[in-house]
Amino acid sequence: MQFPLSREAVTRFDYLDEAGSTNDVLVGHASGADAAGWPHLSTVVTDNQTRGRGRLGRTWLAPTGKSLAISVLLRPLIGTSAGQGAPLPVDRFGWFPLLAGAAMTIAVRAEVEASLLVAGTAAGRAAPSGPDDGEHPAHEVTLKWPNDVLIDGYKVSGILSELLPDTRGLVVGAGLNLSLDEHDLPTLTSTSLLLVTGRAPEADAVLARYLTELARLTAAFLAAGGDPVASGLFDTVTGLCGTLGSMVRVQLPGGDDLVGVAIALDASGRLIVEDQATGEPQAVAAGDVTHLRY
Repeated sequence: MQFPLSREAVTRFDYLDEAGSTNDVLVGHASGADAAGWPHLSTVVTDNQTRGRGRLGRTWLAPTGKSLAISVLLRPLIGTSAGQGAPLPVDRFGWFPLLAGAAMTIAVRAEVEASLLVAGTAAGRAAPSGPDDGEHPAHEVTLKWPNDVLIDGYKVSGILSELLPDTRGLVVGAGLNLSLDEHDLPTLTSTSLLLVTGRAPEADAVLARYLTELARLTAAFLAAGGDPVASGLFDTVTGLCGTLGSMVRVQLPGGDDLVGVAIALDASGRLIVEDQATGEPQAVAAGDVTHLRY
């Protein structure tokens, strides 16, 4: 697979016929003897990942050719030109999973809207309503904190970020369900672009959208010195995050559950949940979030 559009969006693009984990491959290259050959925004992609990992140690597997595993290397420097400047403080790295989730949400939303427009035109129907025309969109594409992308509440993409051993960069891994059918889905709460739109997406087109948005949001974030507010990242993530305003259950790292309404993000990207039991806000830095429907 050539991926001409995606190759134009990043500094280096390697497509692999098969990989155990694209994150493992890219971390190895970025921290190995040939690290200089793997610059900021280097990307490794496969449609056949055999040992994919999700958050909280979960496995992420899909039939060959029906999904993409995408890993992008970020070497975040605060400066005025590529390859120059001071390293971004590690305490700002917590925004990158949200940044990547926002980029994927934008890309998936664009793909869904474009597919439905094509389908409507082919059938002689008017284009579906969009989010800016005063009506509800045909499908709701949102970011679930911290880094899952949902279509109508079903997961189409997940993201897992890993620090490099020297902590001067990170690899952002993403899985995207392209053309899985009902029998391929890993869980009852999953979906694919094919199932939503009724047609198989062009892998290069949707991947290029994601990589372009990831590069754009990252550049703005670094240009603002890693300030999520000044860069516009805070507003972008807040606007896309369907978790905000929802009743949620958060399984905390220690095993306790927090149930309440997700009311905001703080300056560090943590989720603020108003505890249903006490009425007090609690900041959540990590946890498994479930949207509750009563």
